[in-house]
Amino acid sequence: MSVRKLKPITPGQRFRVVNGFDAITTDKPEKSLLAPKKRSGGRNSQGRMTMRYKGGGHKKRYRIIDFKRSKTGIPAEVKSIEYDPNRTAFIALLNYQDGEKAYIIAQNGLKVGQKVVSGDQVDPEIGNAMKLANIPLGTIISCLELRPGQGAVMARSAGAFAQLMARDGKFATIKLPSGETRLLLAECMATIGVVSNSDHQLLVGGKAGRTRWLGRRPRTRPVVMNPVDHPMGGGEGKSSGGHPRSRNGIPAKGYRTRSKTKASNKYIVERRKK
Repeated sequence: MSVRKLKPITPGQRFRVVNGFDAITTDKPEKSLLAPKKRSGGRNSQGRMTMRYKGGGHKKRYRIIDFKRSKTGIPAEVKSIEYDPNRTAFIALLNYQDGEKAYIIAQNGLKVGQKVVSGDQVDPEIGNAMKLANIPLGTIISCLELRPGQGAVMARSAGAFAQLMARDGKFATIKLPSGETRLLLAECMATIGVVSNSDHQLLVGGKAGRTRWLGRRPRTRPVVMNPVDHPMGGGEGKSSGGHPRSRNGIPAKGYRTRSKTKASNKYIVERRKK
């Protein structure tokens, strides 16, 4: 993993930091695993804008990712590591021994030609997927399920990882990327290793146009709006805007919005750090 700082031969490249793409082995995706991706531009079925600051962006095709890793006991060879425009992490193309192909989230250190497998009786090596009940304590994991059979929903972005801290009965204690420690059923699947492209956080767009390529339109700061448009709007000149809050008036910093009666509260051992 590496990043490159471009020479400032144009104003847009002066502060630009791009990915080195050292881990990428091909720029041709597997056609059978592509799907069309329709964009709404923030409009609903009536054509009305219901989400601000969305629109434009480069045309993309969705890569169908196997988040469930339900093909157990069948080894697969890593055919390529590829870029995915729909996520920050890189993806790996697997060729199973029975001829099936699938994309998975690539872990750091996953190499072309490497064999990966999912199941109960597999070694805890990078790229292998197994239940939390079978993973050694202290192991760094990613792509976790929240409920058995649901498919990976946590620790999926670039450089993300969780850690298996303990096991007690049917529950496993997991330290999540946010800093939260919570209980998960030991039947949930997880993948060994840290998610790839950990240098993603070092990238710098360099110009406003790159943000537009990603489908994000310019965002108006609430403090420059009028009082009718936002609680932080109004005032003469550069007013402070009052306490940071959302358009609906909900405080933005330090205010807890999680319900005290939420059913899953009992599974949270320690809240995330502020």
